[in-house]
Amino acid sequence: MIPRYTPRVMQELWSEENKFRLWLEVELAVMEAYESLGMIPSGSADQARKHAVLDVEQINKVEEEVGHDVIAFIKVATSSMGDEARFFHYGLTSSDVIDTALSLSLKRATEEILKELEPLLHVTWELACKHKHTPIIGRTHGVHAEPTSFGLKVLNWYAELKRIGERLFREKEAISLGKVSGAVGNYAHVPPEVEKIACEKLGLKPCPLSTQIIPRDIHAEYLSTLAVCGGGVERIATEIRSLMRTEIDEVEEPFSQKQRGSSAMPHKKNPILCERLCGIARLLRGYALSALEDVALWHERDISHSSVERVILPDATSLFLYALQLLNRVMSGLKVDQKRMQENIWMTKGLVFSERVLLELINQGFSREEAYLLVQEASMEVREGGAPDLKTALERKLKGVDLSPAFSLSPYLAHVDEIFQRFL
Repeated sequence: MIPRYTPRVMQELWSEENKFRLWLEVELAVMEAYESLGMIPSGSADQARKHAVLDVEQINKVEEEVGHDVIAFIKVATSSMGDEARFFHYGLTSSDVIDTALSLSLKRATEEILKELEPLLHVTWELACKHKHTPIIGRTHGVHAEPTSFGLKVLNWYAELKRIGERLFREKEAISLGKVSGAVGNYAHVPPEVEKIACEKLGLKPCPLSTQIIPRDIHAEYLSTLAVCGGGVERIATEIRSLMRTEIDEVEEPFSQKQRGSSAMPHKKNPILCERLCGIARLLRGYALSALEDVALWHERDISHSSVERVILPDATSLFLYALQLLNRVMSGLKVDQKRMQENIWMTKGLVFSERVLLELINQGFSREEAYLLVQEASMEVREGGAPDLKTALERKLKGVDLSPAFSLSPYLAHVDEIFQRFL
């Protein structure tokens, strides 16, 4: 994890110390399950909790000798235990501990992400409501299309963020699986009832069927969902970047008083925050691809996925949380230039009202083909400088026809309130 893009809560959650703490949490839950079934002496788990040693430096030192992180963890964790040590890791395989703890980490990471999404949704909704009736030119293919509402554009971002929340909530449930089924997943040395009780204590569901590991398509789906969510953030960031271009200049991401835009050009204000968000989205898609590569493992398991996951899972969850924090900063400080939006609407001298004019001519008795050709011909005149604007060009061709109502912004904002009602 790169400190620059890793929120503190994720640094702590994915730290070595917390990893071993979660491993201990799983081991103790299993011991408590055994106790509740009368399979080990009562009080064993309490004694193990009381005497467990979690010394990261010592665990790493032992791992250098034994070449196995779980064995090193067990040796150090039980080093000060008494008779209860006999039942620590009893009947388990390493992945029972690793995978179940990993699910706990992913569940808690997702909860942190969902928590961060709430203020972002709020600030986005507020911005959308503030500009509900602020007209802006809509663009298709990067070209002026028809006027719309800037608030509606922001509401579209809000809807995207809502979908992100829904997806992540589903994934939190899907990833919350524990696995306590032994070396090849057949419960030969640990009964299914132990898994059921231990998982319940940990706030997880037992994986319906595992091998030595939880199937990796589950993790691939999780990271693929994060990539989709990252794409949603990128879509918002890309729109803001585009609207910041000098030729458009309708919005501006936050720029502090002492901030510098370029080492060479003092006038520059670059969309660096939104560009960073786009870069993060690319990383998330890369992590999803790596997770997909982890799905097909040999037989009941190999560990080709292990080295991959040690990187992609902490990085992906940390980066996405950071992305939401960064997007919140952008949305909270976004400057909106309503005057420039108005200027851009009229930049094409009324051409963006061509469909309204077309429909108005049809309503006045023209066939669609006649009306289309008339408006197209007048539009070309305006483009080529033969007329000052579309209204004038048409009035020259259609003496006595009043087309003024077709050049009003009102129809483009008429149903905005109704659309907003869908989200109340």
